[in-house]
Amino acid sequence: MPAILDNPFIILLIFFVAMGCAAYLGDLFRRTVRSLDTDEREDFNTVLTATLTLLGLIIGFSFSMAVSRYDQRKSYEEAEANAIGTEFVRADLLPAEDATRVRELLNQYANQRIAFYLGRGEANVEAKLQSELWSAVAHVTRSQPTPVVALAASGMNDVLNSQGYTQAAWWNRIPVAAWGLMGLIAILSNMLLGYHERRTSRLVLLILPVTASIAFFLIADIDSPRGGVIVVAPQNLIAVSQFMNAQQQRPNP
Repeated sequence: MPAILDNPFIILLIFFVAMGCAAYLGDLFRRTVRSLDTDEREDFNTVLTATLTLLGLIIGFSFSMAVSRYDQRKSYEEAEANAIGTEFVRADLLPAEDATRVRELLNQYANQRIAFYLGRGEANVEAKLQSELWSAVAHVTRSQPTPVVALAASGMNDVLNSQGYTQAAWWNRIPVAAWGLMGLIAILSNMLLGYHERRTSRLVLLILPVTASIAFFLIADIDSPRGGVIVVAPQNLIAVSQFMNAQQQRPNP
């Protein structure tokens, strides 16, 4: 995925300039090269209407794609928090020393996952914590292969799997080909709009570039996991981290 798609403000600027230039290029062509005849005007209006309708449909379809991916990222953040919180409770099924070790590691891991959502995560630290978490549970499972211990091992498996699902959801973005198609149709639509004969000021040519570029900005913002202003906040992970901290600070009975 090109890095440019992670900056919605650049998308806004690029599309606005491209569509604005296309509109004025179409207007210049009509004024200097060839204008519409009376017989051609009705057919041209039909083509222009159909092209603008297609542009609107593609923008709506892309917006739907972006929203579905954003909702998926939110769902997986919630699933991660639930898996970590459940495994923290299931640690009671392990021997006391191992349970304490697992809880400490889970607390550190939750903090790393929060940092990941905030753009401050360290992949090597997270991978090390994952290895230590699984080793801590696998050690007990091998020495005490009971159904109760297996339940704790299953919970740890859910914790590690949930991170993989989250990462896959963050990689699942609107395809570059879809952005190219939207951009091409938007440019052609503005060229046709500029070529359309009018009796008003040429400033009206900026209306479509402004509105369409704002729509593209919104799509890019929602589709980008970290760029822009609309991001997935790790609220559930923060709540789980606070719960684990509170539990660990409670005096043992």
